[in-house]
This record gives sequence, C-alpha cells and structure tokens, in this order.
Amino acid sequence: MTLPPTMKCIEIPSFGGPELLTLAERPLPSPKAGEVLIKVEAAGVNRPDVIQRQGMYPPPPGASDIPGLEVAGKVAALGEGVSRLQIGQPVCALLTGGGYAEYATASEAVCLPIPAGYDMIQASAVPETFFTVWYNVFMRCHLAPGESFLVHGGTSGIGTTAIQLAKHFGSKVFTTAGSPEKCASCLELGADRAIDYRTEDFVEVIAAETGKKGVDVILDMVGGDYLPRNIKSLATDGRHASIAFLRGPKAEVNFLPVMLKRLTLTGSTLRPQAVPVKGLALAGPGKGQAGHPCHLPPGRGRRGSSPDGGQHSCGKNRPDPVITIFVMTDGAIDRRVKARLYMCRRSLLAGSVRLDRSRSK
Repeated sequence: MTLPPTMKCIEIPSFGGPELLTLAERPLPSPKAGEVLIKVEAAGVNRPDVIQRQGMYPPPPGASDIPGLEVAGKVAALGEGVSRLQIGQPVCALLTGGGYAEYATASEAVCLPIPAGYDMIQASAVPETFFTVWYNVFMRCHLAPGESFLVHGGTSGIGTTAIQLAKHFGSKVFTTAGSPEKCASCLELGADRAIDYRTEDFVEVIAAETGKKGVDVILDMVGGDYLPRNIKSLATDGRHASIAFLRGPKAEVNFLPVMLKRLTLTGSTLRPQAVPVKGLALAGPGKGQAGHPCHLPPGRGRRGSSPDGGQHSCGKNRPDPVITIFVMTDGAIDRRVKARLYMCRRSLLAGSVRLDRSRSK
C-alpha cells in the first residue's frame, strides 16, 4: 500500500468555541513497535474532545494533540512486532488522541475487529464507551449475574452501553435520566427501572425497589453531591466507580456508612492509562464472556443532539473525519466541513446484547 507523506487533520490552534477548529495538513504519523497505522474512515465524537477544545483537558504526555479518541478504518501499515493484524484489515480502535485525521496510529492491543453487519461509521461507536464500561463495571467493580446495578445518565453514550451490557450479563438495571422520553428510551434498552431525576429522588426509589437493601454496583459520571447520595444507595459490600464529575470533583462524605457497609469506592479515567491496562479490557478477565461471537445487523435511524451534553441528548453521534466532522458546542451541533449526522440503532441477535449508540451525552 502506497502511503502519502502528509495527511489532513483537524487542529485546535487556540481554545474556545467550535469555530476555532481548523483543517490542517501534517506529516503522516509512523507506527511505533506494537502499533498499527489506520487509514481512518470514521471517527467518534466524545465529551473529552469538547473539553480539550475548551482548554480544560490537555492530552496526556506522548499523546497527539489532535482530538479524537476512537476510529474505524483499515490497517495501512504495521509497526515492529505486530502479529495479530494485517495490512488492509478493517478495525476499530481506542486512541489517546489523533482520531480527527485521515490516518491515526493505535496499539495493536486496543484494536478490535469490525462487528459483523456494521459499517465503519457504526463501528467507530464501539471502542470508547465499551472499553470504559467493561473496565470499570466488570473488571474494577466485578458486577456479577444476579446483582443490581445503577448507572447515572442512562441516555448518554456510557449510559446506553452500561444498561445493555449489565442487562445482558444478568443484572437488574436501574438508571437515571432527565425526562419521561429519556426514561422510556432507557426501558427500551433493557433497564428495569428508569428514574426521572427531575421529578423523583433516586435514593428513595432505589430504597423502595430493593427493599432498602440498595444496589451492588453504581457507575457515576455526575460526582459532586451525588457521591453521598450514591453511598446511601449502595448495598452491603457495594462497589462504586467514578468516571467523571459533571457536578464537580469535590464532595463532603460521611465515611461511617462506607465502613459499616464495607463499601469499595474506586474510579478511573481511561485516556492516560498505559496500553497494557487498556488491553486488559479487551483480552483480560472476562474474555470468554464479552468476547463471545455475536452478530450486529446494520443500524437504523436514531434521534440525537449535542455531543456536549445537551439535556435533550440520547446516545452518541459518529461523523466521518476531515471530509465530514461534527463541531461540538455547549448546547447544539453546528455544521462545519459539510457536517452530517449519523445516528444508529443496533440490535444483536441470538440472545446477545442489543446496542444503541447514537450520540454522546
């Protein structure tokens, strides 16, 4: 495969609104040992991209300053020591940055095959949230069949993924969302109880639904004053994973119930983790569960809105990079470089988990 010396990409020359994103040209990146070069056909849009554009989320050391944490495309070149992938092989991949470009490098350890029946745009919806949910809910919090689970933000990209995976692996699923319509979407995805946080207190609902026992695992991206409320909602030996802080990283916590109920409070942020840690989510514990064969039919239309977390959001958006790319604002999606909206609903057959990933929260 003949490769060009340069590529087009989207740069953030200065921090602020989406109008500052700039189409630029850079040298083609070269894959290091254990990496592959991917010719990008579709790139994911995630909240960290927005926060990076605003100047509040710098790339970790060694990562590309080009935004974009997940892509789908075909392998264009192999770094030294790559053995599992071949040139021309379709993949989707988790990145530390660099996805908004015609080419991007990724470790072989965090490259996934394209799910059967998916096109590249649909496949680019998989890596970021599935790695995040699997690593935090199943590997760190050890959610087991028969246990109960609460995820906040049920119609976010993380929320829609967490609902479906937890339900698929045999848990009773609770979630919160901000409107009756969003709650209905969560129930459609498999949630057993969707709580409208604008009209209901999730602490009271969880207590009533579990006979005051509480849930076994909570995945939280809200933070702030939700943390002490989450602690109240956890069962004995419960586990709590924090992955974001939409309401702030600080909270006043009474640790007495943490001690009395033997609770585990943990958390992570995926982007700066070392490749071996990320690779565990693909090939580590649970490989025989999450990695079982499945078929994903092509998606159908799904409504969606602001990748910045607009209150009317549901799911996750996926653009083509460079030629077609979303520009994210704090309350809407603007058009830039012929932006197009791709909203996909997916269903797995043969008893497997149904995927519905149209946009990010």
